[in-house]
Amino acid sequence: MPSYQDQFAQASKTAQKKITETEKKIGDIQNEFAKTFEEMSRTVMSRATEEIERGVKLTQTLGAARSVPDVMSAYQEWLSAEMTACSEDARQFMTNSQKFITASTRLFSNGQSGLGMS
Repeated sequence: MPSYQDQFAQASKTAQKKITETEKKIGDIQNEFAKTFEEMSRTVMSRATEEIERGVKLTQTLGAARSVPDVMSAYQEWLSAEMTACSEDARQFMTNSQKFITASTRLFSNGQSGLGMS
């Protein structure tokens, strides 16, 4: 029969192993969060650039317009591009939100499939 000290040493080793595994998984999830934030930042900057480009194009098109139908066409084209961009922004937001939810679920799970804690 193992002594109390042996049982304590085994329990200590098991706990340390679980802690090490948990720290690694938390680090992996933190890296996933960081990558998602980086991706979001690049996307925001790209979208801002595209927004400026659409504005410049609208200004140029309006400057070249010779009639009311030309102006209406320019605004219609601009609005269509804006609506497409908004739709894409919403889709990207949902995708990134899902990434955070998935990672958070793994982080805060009770261990069945996440951090390995039982």
